[in-house]
Amino acid sequence: MKRLGIASAFLLALCVSAAFGGAAPGAVTNSKDVLLSAMQQELHRAQSELEKLDPAPYFMSYAIHDQSMEVAIGSQGSVVNSMHTRTRFGDVIVRVGSPALDNTHEDNRPSGISSGTISLTDDPDAIAHVLWQLTYSEYRKASQAFLKVKTATEVSAKEEDTSPDFSQEATEIHTDYSELANVQDQRALEGMVRRYSGWLAKYPFVYSSTVMVVAQRARWHFVSTEGSRVVTPSAMVRMTIEAQTQADDGMELMRVETFQAETADRLPGEAEIAARVEKMAADLKALRSAPLAEPYDGPALLSGRAAAVFFHEVLGHRLEGHRQRGENEGQTFTKKLNQPVLPDFLSVIDDPTQRTLRGVDLSGWYEYDDEGMPAQRVEVIKDGVLKSFLMSRLPIKDFAKSNGHGRAQPGLMPTGRQGNLIVTSSHTVKDEELRQKLIDEVKRQGKPYGLYFEDIEGGFTLTQRALPQAFMVLPILVWRVYPDGRPDELTRGVDIVGTPLAAISRILLTGEKTEVFNGVCGAESGSVPVSAAAPAMLFSDIEVQKRAHSLNRPPILPPPGFEQGDAKDAAKVGAPQ
Repeated sequence: MKRLGIASAFLLALCVSAAFGGAAPGAVTNSKDVLLSAMQQELHRAQSELEKLDPAPYFMSYAIHDQSMEVAIGSQGSVVNSMHTRTRFGDVIVRVGSPALDNTHEDNRPSGISSGTISLTDDPDAIAHVLWQLTYSEYRKASQAFLKVKTATEVSAKEEDTSPDFSQEATEIHTDYSELANVQDQRALEGMVRRYSGWLAKYPFVYSSTVMVVAQRARWHFVSTEGSRVVTPSAMVRMTIEAQTQADDGMELMRVETFQAETADRLPGEAEIAARVEKMAADLKALRSAPLAEPYDGPALLSGRAAAVFFHEVLGHRLEGHRQRGENEGQTFTKKLNQPVLPDFLSVIDDPTQRTLRGVDLSGWYEYDDEGMPAQRVEVIKDGVLKSFLMSRLPIKDFAKSNGHGRAQPGLMPTGRQGNLIVTSSHTVKDEELRQKLIDEVKRQGKPYGLYFEDIEGGFTLTQRALPQAFMVLPILVWRVYPDGRPDELTRGVDIVGTPLAAISRILLTGEKTEVFNGVCGAESGSVPVSAAAPAMLFSDIEVQKRAHSLNRPPILPPPGFEQGDAKDAAKVGAPQ
């Protein structure tokens, strides 16, 4: 079951980063890479000894994430947290049995990995010692799990998909020691969060706000008993601005803006950020007095960002390879290969090799996946017809090889995951014509209004067959669009709900401009950075339901500095300048 969904929430990003952050070493020559050398030597030693045992491992790999992270968090024009961390985090994978059947079969995948922290100093003995501990601990776990797998296989009915548990792949050699860009110093990051968070302090109706900047540099090392040797660098700067308020009925309202780039100098300029902050405040003020939405089923228009999140949740997760096998998965599209699954004017690719789109850095970019396989552009849907799945090294029927989508956060077994999911369309109209197209559809159906989803914060989907095959997408800004010429009306407290096969069949046409949503996606293999991109889309029908909310009343006292009048009056002043 995929639970967390794509999200721009800064807390999720912080948890992932803080857990595995650390300083990336500078560029070195191969002969000086003590870390890689120690990994290779210890892996060879372990392989030589463990192959004498019964059961013997048929595959082992070591991966070390060598990372640094600078974080600055600000609120109300002040710095509330500032830190620098460095760690090396190691993953040891051991597979016992054979590629056809091993200890990771079905629900036993966690038995394949053990993890721990690695010495920060380039001390070969210290590095090898931790790898030695992890290897023998993992071998015991793997061999015990394999006995259970064999027993279960003998007493259970034959599985529908009898594909192997591990794919046979070519050896990969890729060592990239290019210099990583320098991160802005801590004082510069603190200055950013202090300045930007101060902009929100002038709005009394913004009850809480936070600005966080995370700058990471990393170098990933990977070796395996297949002879693969991979070293790749990466860098990322992510800024999240969050502001919250509360309506009189107790509903909590939030706006989030996220900016991400490979380096700080690629982030938007201060003028653009200021304009975004001003709009956030204006949106929150309008949402406080907006009427509650009612359950609805009818025509709807999704902005490009909203459509991108929609496709990530509703379609993308069901195209991940590991969801096509196993008795627990719903397998929505497993048997629809080479059949239409979308309107014939829509195509979908997932391309982690693409670094930018329309000038925006993409979060889901990477060179090699977390199994040491090169990232690949995959055409999953062509002109509405399903062509492929996003594959890790877990084979499924008709797909025996990885296509470079095995992803995981450190400490978890990789599975097929999305990278940069990009939707394109051949049936488009100019974006400025979409609103009229929505009105025309509302009139045709005789509905009192249509809905325009301007922005979405995230969502989640259920993929296991024991649960309803449903999804929920969480909008932030939703407008009622009336066919009689009345002004559009902002509403609040609504979620998009439905089932995937019905929802994706109702797309009528799209706009021309592609918009990008960068976020962090959580699923079985942890939280990984992703991007989704799509044009605005017109749907003949979308179903929404009321969002649950607390009944806690807003603060009784006005915020400090706005003591004139009561809290309600204070909330009416301080409109965006």
